[in-house]
Formats: sequence, C-alpha cells, structure tokens
Amino acid sequence: MTNFQVLLLIAAFLMLTIGSFVWYIATWDSRKAGTDTSVIILPNKRAPEAPAFQERAAL
Repeated sequence: MTNFQVLLLIAAFLMLTIGSFVWYIATWDSRKAGTDTSVIILPNKRAPEAPAFQERAAL
C-alpha cells in the first residue's frame, strides 16, 4: 500500500466516524428519552482498618 492509499483510508475512517456522530446528534430526540432517572444507592461500608504495627519479613 502506498502512503496516499493509507492517507485515503484514514480519511475515509475519520469521515465515517465523524459523519455517524453528526447523524446521531442530528436525529437525537430528547423527548423520546424517558424522564425517569436511575438512582444507585450503595451500602455504607467502610474499608477495614490497617494494623497499627506490622513486622517486616527478613530476607
């Protein structure tokens, strides 16, 4: 593959990616999205305490 073909392939990929993003934004209808919001309630758990003193292992 020549450098020009690689650049054309990269340009085509970028145009497809950007074009699909623009299409998604242009056709997005916020009224179709539900007004329900999801709430995640996590339990109030604390991490275990580290020991106050820890001996080092001798090598």
